Amino acid sequence: MNIFKRLLPTNRRQKISLQGNKGITGENGSCFSLTAGDFGDSFFEETLTDNAYLINAWVNIAVGILIRNIARADFCIKKGGNDVTDGAIYNLFQKPNQLQSRFDLWKETAAWWHLEGEAFWWFGPSYSGGLPKEIFVLDPRKMRHEGELRGGVDFGFWNAPRRWFYHSATELIPILSDEIVHFREFNPWNPVRGVNPLVSLALELEQDYFANKANSQLLKNNAIPQGILKTEQTLRPEEADQLERRWESKYGAVRAGRKIAVLGKGTNFEPLSFTPEVIKLFELKRWNLYTILAKYGIPPRVANISDKSTALSGKDTAEQHSAFWKYTLVPTLKQFEQILESQFFLRFGIKERGVFDLWDVPELQESEDAQSKRDIAEINAGLKTINDVLKERGKEPKPWGDVWYKPKSLVAINGKKAADEE
Repeated sequence: MNIFKRLLPTNRRQKISLQGNKGITGENGSCFSLTAGDFGDSFFEETLTDNAYLINAWVNIAVGILIRNIARADFCIKKGGNDVTDGAIYNLFQKPNQLQSRFDLWKETAAWWHLEGEAFWWFGPSYSGGLPKEIFVLDPRKMRHEGELRGGVDFGFWNAPRRWFYHSATELIPILSDEIVHFREFNPWNPVRGVNPLVSLALELEQDYFANKANSQLLKNNAIPQGILKTEQTLRPEEADQLERRWESKYGAVRAGRKIAVLGKGTNFEPLSFTPEVIKLFELKRWNLYTILAKYGIPPRVANISDKSTALSGKDTAEQHSAFWKYTLVPTLKQFEQILESQFFLRFGIKERGVFDLWDVPELQESEDAQSKRDIAEINAGLKTINDVLKERGKEPKPWGDVWYKPKSLVAINGKKAADEE
């Protein structure tokens, strides 16, 4: 039995028939959107794009790197700049539901975000309003929405969805809009749904898939033979078969080792090298690898890839790991924070706020230290006060933080010490 159906009370289920495979038309011309990237087979290879996490090794590796590192950032509840360590909100994010830990919550949310361009939180089958007591991560590929397109086809725009439907194997189960939090990446084709980030890489995924198949055939020796036995003599078919069997029994790939080949009667062996077309497959795979990593904002060294022509030093590696956090993970985490602020904390009038604590992330420590040194230098120079720095860091001001204390080493412009220091 479907887990979702076990969670959802019977009186909440509603069977709705599908019309075709591109959409569902409801009452008053309302429409249900089927998938985040349902643009037709002519636009991209849907199977390869939707199943890239299963089919493409580097998509799987890239998403794995992203979600493991996002789970390292501790999600904290704060109120007035201070950590909250108890209460309903704290307990909710510490243990979202009986099946998931707080790390699972963010790993699964980030996984769907990077695979589908959106993620859904549902407040559970027992939710009836007010502050939720549970959070479940839903499969966005099974989510449909009901909404109205206004303004005509050419100038149409969507209303906010009135309700959503979870598509099980046999039915659509309704979920009200105020029962979910929707993490959504920008989608130029559908403003209500996110868009699969791999849509633009459909051709690269297709090329990589067929290149892998061709290389597998090559390694199995089904593409080209490793060499040719040539002789000037005329061989009958049975003689040719006998010569082939003797060669394989003595010098086959498994048995050859370092044996010496003995050829007679004008027979010689000519090895075959890779054709230029085969070499291009390897170059194509390398190009697709870097394209996938670039799409996900992962520097090569973070994925344990190094170019032999440019050896990486320890400093280069550290810089790539730091850049990965500063330019890929931190912006994603900030976007998650803003989505939660608008769709969760402000919606329920909660005074607390949720933020990701990045202080203990080693990859950011060097930049944090450098920022602290710059802040101290600017405070000493009178460009900032201590409260200015605390405000930038999102911390509460100090009662004495607006006063600037001039260092005694400073000298007035006329070359004399200031009067208040004499």
